[in-house]
Amino acid sequence: MKIGELAKSARCTTETIRFYEKEGLMPDAERTSGNYRDYSAVHVERLRFIRNCRVLDMAHDEIRALLQLTDKPAEQCGAINALVDEHISHVDHRIEELQQLRAQLGKLRSRCAVEQAVGDCGIVQELTAMEVTPPRVKHSHVG
Repeated sequence: MKIGELAKSARCTTETIRFYEKEGLMPDAERTSGNYRDYSAVHVERLRFIRNCRVLDMAHDEIRALLQLTDKPAEQCGAINALVDEHISHVDHRIEELQQLRAQLGKLRSRCAVEQAVGDCGIVQELTAMEVTPPRVKHSHVG
């Protein structure tokens, strides 16, 4: 199948497929006599796997590690469990960061309880007056 058909089957763009190929996540496709890529069911399966991992917010390195593990189907799946456990830990940490951000925004929102002129808005006044803090170091596993 051609790249457009592969993209349609995985509900993504051809650019996404080319990107995954460059990242080494997709195996090379055979070439036709006209030098077009010819994708197979193996590519469909692999692309769906990658796309599902991305929906779960896995980084390319995590996906790459999972793919390497799937290439050894007879091995035990402990390493896969460990990788997913680590990813859950990243998600938990991100949730904590988002909860802190939510609390900050709630506090800021409380500065302006009634409709008033923008010049008198407590939110604008607070954003203008508060000290600029250095950006927080995000503890994300995604590069």
